[in-house]
Amino acid sequence: MSEFKLHPRLQADTLFIADLSLCRLLLVNDNQYPWTLLVPRRPDLKEAHHLSPKDQQQLQLESNTLCRAMESLFSPDKLNVAAIGNVVPQLHIHHIARFKTDVSWPAPVWGALPAVPYSQLEKTQLVTQLQNAIQTS
Repeated sequence: MSEFKLHPRLQADTLFIADLSLCRLLLVNDNQYPWTLLVPRRPDLKEAHHLSPKDQQQLQLESNTLCRAMESLFSPDKLNVAAIGNVVPQLHIHHIARFKTDVSWPAPVWGALPAVPYSQLEKTQLVTQLQNAIQTS
């Protein structure tokens, strides 16, 4: 059995936040939206229904915890939660805090605008805030 490896595109476009029981939690490096990903740490996984029933339940629990943390931190108008995977086949679930005032509202964020990377200070602050929020949610 092969070991878990993060897809190169996810590795390049994200910042590490934490390893949860099942998933790696990542921050997409685009300061236009609070945008996180959950990536189950299982090898060669493309679809959530390929997880064991126990892992499916854990994925849902971790997603719910992340949603609560993001609502608490950002008070979004809407949370977009989706597993698309057309460009990156590795299973990853997007959690995006959306606001009526964001640059893409109400359209989807994918491909809308080029990413605007976080500054070093923004990265540090947001990763720390998310780490703390996930522990208390």
